[in-house]
Amino acid sequence: MNEAPENLTIGTFAQAAGVNVETIRFYQHRGLLPTPERPPGGIRRYGSADVARVKFVKAAQRLGFSLDEIGQLLALEDGAHCSEAAELASQRLDDVRARLADLTRVEVALSRLVDECHVHQGKVSCPLIAALHDW
Repeated sequence: MNEAPENLTIGTFAQAAGVNVETIRFYQHRGLLPTPERPPGGIRRYGSADVARVKFVKAAQRLGFSLDEIGQLLALEDGAHCSEAAELASQRLDDVRARLADLTRVEVALSRLVDECHVHQGKVSCPLIAALHDW
C-alpha cells in the first residue's frame, strides 16, 4: 500500500527522494529542509514539496554547489532574485573553469611524463619518478 504524497514517513520520503534517512536528518540540521512538527503521539509526515526540495539540493550538489551555496539558492527560490542566483552560478562557473584549467595542466604534464617513460628503457632513471621527487 503506497502512502499519499503528502503523508510520507521519513523512510518513505527518503526513498522517494533517492537518499537515505541520515541525509534527510542532516539536511534538516543544516537548515536546508524544514523539520515538520510531530503531532502528539504521532510521527512526522512529509510531502511532495519536501521530496522536490531534496531533489533540488542533490541536483545543485551535482553541479558543484556547496551546501551553504545551496542554502542561499533556496533562499532566493521565489524567483524575484534571479540576478543573485545568477551571480552564485557565475562564481561556481568560474571555479569549474579554474579546475578544468588545472586538470588540463595535469593532463599535459602526465602525458609528457608517460611518453618519456616509454622512450627511456633499460637501467636509466624513470622520468616520472624523478619528476615526482622534484615536485
